[in-house]
Formats: sequence, C-alpha cells, structure tokens
Amino acid sequence: MINNIPNIGQLIHNHFVKNETKLHELNYLFWECTQKCNLSCKHCGTDCSANSGIKDMPFEHFLDAILPLKDKYRKDSITVVISGGEPLLRDDLANCGRKLRKNGFRWGIVTNGFMYDYEIHCKLLAAGMGAITLSVDGLGESHNWLRGNSQSFSKAMQALDLICTSDRLNYDVVTCVNSKNIVELEYLKSYFIAKQVKSWRLFTIAPIGRAFINKDLQLEKEQTKYLMDFITQTRLENKIDIKLSCEAFVGDYEKRVRDAHFFCRAGINIASVLIDGSISACPNINRHFIQGNIYHDDFVDVWENRFQIMRNRAWTKVGKCANCKEYSNCNGGAMHLWNEDKDCIMKCLHQEIKHATVLV
Repeated sequence: MINNIPNIGQLIHNHFVKNETKLHELNYLFWECTQKCNLSCKHCGTDCSANSGIKDMPFEHFLDAILPLKDKYRKDSITVVISGGEPLLRDDLANCGRKLRKNGFRWGIVTNGFMYDYEIHCKLLAAGMGAITLSVDGLGESHNWLRGNSQSFSKAMQALDLICTSDRLNYDVVTCVNSKNIVELEYLKSYFIAKQVKSWRLFTIAPIGRAFINKDLQLEKEQTKYLMDFITQTRLENKIDIKLSCEAFVGDYEKRVRDAHFFCRAGINIASVLIDGSISACPNINRHFIQGNIYHDDFVDVWENRFQIMRNRAWTKVGKCANCKEYSNCNGGAMHLWNEDKDCIMKCLHQEIKHATVLV
C-alpha cells in the first residue's frame, strides 16, 4: 500500500492466483527417483545419503503412473523434473529421459554436479534433456563446507563449464544463502557474469530436515534484508538474470527481487511422485501432506480431486499469519514451511525483513 491506495498489480495477481488454483493445470512433475546421494549436505531436507537403504523406484512404475496424463494434457506441456538424492547415481537416467521424451514429456534434472562430466553431458543431451539446475553454494571453502566434500566445488565448476556451453539447455544455478556464504555473493556474481551464466536463483534455507538442527544455516533478519537489497541492486544492473526463489512473500520487495509476485504453486501447478510412490506437491513439503500413492491410486484422479489442503489454504490463517495484514497477498506462505501440526508457519521472511534494523 502507498497512502492507503491498493497495489493494483498485486490485486490483479491475487485474482490470477485464484483462477490458477481453480484450473490447477499440472505444469511441473517432480520425480524423486532415488534417495541415494554422493554428498552429505548440511541442509538436506530429506536426509539423503550414499548408504540409503531405500531402493530406487523402477522407472516403469513411474511411467505407467503418469502416462494417462497424455490423454488430458497437450504434448510437451508437462516438464518432469528428475530429482533425488542425486539422480546421476542412476545408471539408467539417460534411458529414463529418452522414454519420457518419446512419450511427450519434457524433462530435466536437479544435480549437485559432482558426477557431471563430458560423457554424461553428451549422453543426457542426446536423450532429450532440456533443463538442468546446478547447485553452487558459495566459493570453494563455503561450498565444500555445506556439501561435506572437499572436491565438491571443483566438480560443480567443471559441471558449470559444460552446462554453459550448451545453447539448447534451459538451465539455472541455485545458491542456498546462509550465514557463511552471504559475504561471498558479490564475488559469486562477478564469477557468474564472467561465465555468462543465464540464470541465478537464490534461496534462504528452510529449517527442515538436517537444516533444522544446523542453526548456522539460518540468516539473521539483517542478513535477510541484505539479501533482498543485493538481489534488487543486481537486477537493476541487468548483467545477469537473478531472482529470489518462490519460497516466500517478501512485502515491499515483491517484483523487485523476482519477475512476478509470490505464488506458491505446490498442489496447484506442481506435483511430485516420491521414492515410495507417494503423490505430493514439491518434494520438500512435509510428508504428512501426501495425497495418495501410485501403487494404489490413480495419479490423474488424485491430482484432479485431492490436494484441497493446498488449493484452499484458509487453514493457514493461524499463528503468525492470523492477524497479518498481508495475508491476502501471501496466503500463508510456502507449503514447505508448514509442518504436520499446522499451527504456525516455521519462518516468515516478510516479518524478518520488516523488523531488520541494520544492514550487514
């Protein structure tokens, strides 16, 4: 609000959100293909490890579950995002992608880049991979500290060099900003600009999974405000496509730190099939919000007729959200910030920014 005059852009966006929710067209479908991982990251939301005893989901089980989507949606309108764990640990990854593309699904992966070499790069491109998200979480020491491996940064840089050479790939670099790497953002910016990185997406770290007990990962409220100012200024410089992720409503910084107003699309345009066949929205959402399972439910039926807890979020008007004047613009924030108790959002960036007093 400015002088009590409603923000017209925000009002239009709120109407758009209502229409999108009513239509709930599926655009992005995450497949948690493995919970095995070659790193041990301090902020992992699902506690993945190299020794995970959970078996990888057979690709045929996933494909059989989603094939009926071909009858409802036009070809290429759904992107399957293959995640983990680390998807590159699957020997059949390229074959999975090839079959997805053959059946009219676009596909991409989310990777830590540790195994991403020239051979894998060529193999995945030949299988029709159209998108990739690579994690770079600071300079060498900071990245390696977060990822728990002294070679992680150098491997990620090798992956970045390969990814940047492909004009066909739709890719972005994501950085989980924490108390250790926030002072390195200017250096990372210069490095990415020099590399001509197409897109850079920044996150804060949600207090879930391992991050719940690693308090060093959380930003102080002044650091959160610094992050917003850094993104705002970098966008004004227009040398790299940078944005805050879709993780939270940020009040006056809306449209200054990303291209569109905050909109948590979990259960509205985004679904996932988890390692055990569970049907949910974003994979990081608390597993108490699971809506079904491909082994005993029809995926399309679940998508069409369930997910009401995500499409009608009136239940989130509790705790910090109960009397918030911005509730109509935020709708209780991002779903991954709510636990099974549903009594209060775990973290509110808008309030942190609002109560920040000093810049870093």
